[in-house]
Amino acid sequence: MAFENYTIKDIAKALNLSPSTVSRALRDSYEISIETKKMVLDYAEKINYRANPIARSLKERKSYSIGIVVSEIANNFFSQVIDGIESVAYAKNYQVVISQTHESSERERLNVEHLYSRSTDGLLMALSAETVDTTYLEDLMKKGFPIVFFDRVPAQLRSHKVIADNRQGGFEAVQYLAKKGRKKIAHLTGAKKLSITIERLEGYKTALMANGLDFSPSLVKYCQYGGLHQQEIEQAVAELSQEDYDAIFVSGDKLTTGYLQAMKEREDVNVHHVMIAGFTNSKVVSIFSPTITAIRQPAFEMGERAAELLIQQIESKHAVEEFQTVVLPTVLIEQK
Repeated sequence: MAFENYTIKDIAKALNLSPSTVSRALRDSYEISIETKKMVLDYAEKINYRANPIARSLKERKSYSIGIVVSEIANNFFSQVIDGIESVAYAKNYQVVISQTHESSERERLNVEHLYSRSTDGLLMALSAETVDTTYLEDLMKKGFPIVFFDRVPAQLRSHKVIADNRQGGFEAVQYLAKKGRKKIAHLTGAKKLSITIERLEGYKTALMANGLDFSPSLVKYCQYGGLHQQEIEQAVAELSQEDYDAIFVSGDKLTTGYLQAMKEREDVNVHHVMIAGFTNSKVVSIFSPTITAIRQPAFEMGERAAELLIQQIESKHAVEEFQTVVLPTVLIEQK
């Protein structure tokens, strides 16, 4: 049995209203009374009316779709951010198109240019580990293409940005380890130039200083691809094994699980000797062994806020000149 394809004109005829009134009621326009909106919406639900997205986009010159660019969808943190984005986007009748860079700046650029060429209305993105040159993003923004950055953000671009309080999260992780009596605290982190790497390292250094502990560059190990490749973590663990450290602050989900795996595969280290605190949004962190004190980011809220800012910018009748940097708090969760 074929579905009947009802139109706005069909609803208007059935309710003895003009098509423009029905259209405004369906879009929740302030120009239409609450009673008329309810009548239209009730009837639309009764006949299972669905707007024609192609006709709507042609009429309004909008695709009602937004792009998302992240390094890896399977990452716990990014999957939770995407959930937050979708909750807002779908409530506002926007579809989302998700792409992943696998930390490649070349793939990032191809994804962004594809999404732009497909007439998406705007973009939500976290920079890849390789990204240094953001000129092409600036050029798109100058053309009026809205981009909101989250988590990994470019300092030099004027745009809305939504981040976690990385400095405070790093500080609290190291403060926790120091208060537990640990004296030689290492740091495993991602690409040097990423905003999250810089900010979490600052928190690490500040906490060491606050607890009278020396900062040693040899205790900081960078993984260019943030744990995407296990070999880089294994190399970092091998180098750290020469340092006789008693605690470690780890800077991300992939790095945390990768560090545990690398440690358990080594026969020359006692995996339970090192106390671990790190950024992770894993839902099963409580079953990790050894235990990890988690610095949890408000990933869902980050996605919600980023999507709200993007849709506001898309729907603004004037060019946006004032931009916000939203900083969301992290939470330390101690595992007993």
